Amino acid sequence: MDGSAADGGESALVCVRCSKPARLQCPKCVELKLPRANAAFCSQDCFKVMWSSHKSVHTEARLPALRADSPEEQISAALGRGWLYCLKKGQNRTARLPYFDWPGPLRPYPISSKRLVPDNITKPDWAYDGIPKVEPMSDLQNTVEIKTPEQIERMRETCRIAREVLDAAARAVRPGITTDEIDEVVHEATIAAGGYPSPLNYHFFPKSCCTSVNEVICHGIPDARRLEEGDIVNVDVTVYYNGVHGDLNETFFVGKVDDASQQLVRCTYECLEKAIAIEKCLALIDILHEQLGDYCTLECQQYLERNCHSTSETGSKIS
Repeated sequence: MDGSAADGGESALVCVRCSKPARLQCPKCVELKLPRANAAFCSQDCFKVMWSSHKSVHTEARLPALRADSPEEQISAALGRGWLYCLKKGQNRTARLPYFDWPGPLRPYPISSKRLVPDNITKPDWAYDGIPKVEPMSDLQNTVEIKTPEQIERMRETCRIAREVLDAAARAVRPGITTDEIDEVVHEATIAAGGYPSPLNYHFFPKSCCTSVNEVICHGIPDARRLEEGDIVNVDVTVYYNGVHGDLNETFFVGKVDDASQQLVRCTYECLEKAIAIEKCLALIDILHEQLGDYCTLECQQYLERNCHSTSETGSKIS
């Protein structure tokens, strides 16, 4: 690790992992002349823990970007590289813009070829032919499984990896980058952590993550379009690791966005937080039912439900 962060004003940097004062720099980031704020660590331990996701920043810096001046020129440049539009739910390609009753100004751009996954990475059954086999027939489609402590621990580990992958994608979001480049970052960070990017070839989905820009609600396909100042983009990441999937997403501002976009993102985040609070309260009610049995009356349940629901809005506590 490069210790040059200790000199001068760089001592104000904080560790990317734990936010403690940082005095070390990733040597590869220094070599590539990347921003120091994203390469600062307080110790070798934090650097080692973050390495699997952090090194995707190096990949991003080397990506050959499409830097045409207009959408038409950018599409032409992508087609010139052999990129094509996606058709038939991922099963076909074409050099012509497909027809659709578009709900807004956004249009799809050509996409790059399917990214490769090393042989040593454990893969879900759809990785080879695009068709999930275990999932549709699983009893879990109709029942809720009570997870064992061992399953929960695997889920936590996989979700931690997925969070680090999404953080790597977040660092790449900026005006001028293509969503295909973000997909490259997600793909490389997932592989580096020993995982498989679950969206890849799921029902023939052609990419390793979903990037949904502006009016695209969800499951947008990463392509050659550059993000523009004022866009919002949702990046949806799922990692398959150690037999379980970790699925999470987040919406990011691209530069400065208008008030309506800020309100939309803020409102949806608040809805998510309130839904989580309600779920926690419902879980508490179930625990009380289990522990108190017949002693937990209907009036008791109604009281708990009222107070649980108010917790997410007023901060009231259950006594």
